[in-house]
Amino acid sequence: MTEQQQEQAARYALGELSPVEEHDFIAQVRADSELRGFLYSLQRTVDRLAVGGSVASAPSTLKERVMNQLRSKAITTPPGVPTSPGLTFPGLHFLAGSDTGWKPLPVPGAFIKLLSLQRDRGYAVMLGKLERGVRYPAHTNIGPEDFYILSGDLHVGNQVLGPGDFHHAEVGSLHGETYSVDGCTLLAVLTTDDPLVQLAIG
Repeated sequence: MTEQQQEQAARYALGELSPVEEHDFIAQVRADSELRGFLYSLQRTVDRLAVGGSVASAPSTLKERVMNQLRSKAITTPPGVPTSPGLTFPGLHFLAGSDTGWKPLPVPGAFIKLLSLQRDRGYAVMLGKLERGVRYPAHTNIGPEDFYILSGDLHVGNQVLGPGDFHHAEVGSLHGETYSVDGCTLLAVLTTDDPLVQLAIG
C-alpha cells in the first residue's frame, strides 16, 4: 500500500474524491486486502465521530489528519439555538421503546404497533408480534410488504426466518398460513391501504 493510496483512502472517507477518482480507487480497494483493511479502519473512525463517540488513538499521522478535518466539518448547533438536553428540532419524532401501544389483531396472540405513517407517500412502518404457537391465516397481499425479523422465528411456507432475516412480498402475492413456534417480533413496511395499517390507525 503506497502513501498515495493512503491519501486517497483518507479523501474517500471524507467524500472528497471526484466520481472518476472514486471509481479508480474502489477498483484498487477490491484488489488490495491491505488497502481494504486500512480503509475499513478509517471508516470505523468516521462512524464513531459521526455518532459522537470517543475516538481511539490513531495509528498514523494520516489518520490524525483525517480526524482533524472531520472535526472541522462536524455539525454544530446554530447560533441562538438553545442546547438544553431536551431540545428537539422541528420534524423529528421519537417513540420510546416501551411495551405500550400494541393493538391486538382478530387472531388471538397477534399484535401490531404503528411507528410511523406517511400518508403522502403511501406507506407505514410498524412492528408486528406473534406469541408462541400463533398461526396467521392465509391471505392475498393487496400491496407490497417488507418484513425484517427482530427476534424469534417466523415460518413462511417452507422458509424459516430468524433474527436478521428479511422477506419481501409483491402486490397480489399469496401468503399461505404463517406461524411462529417460539414467538417473534418483526419490523414491517406496508402500504397505507393495507388492512393492518387501517386497523392500526383506527
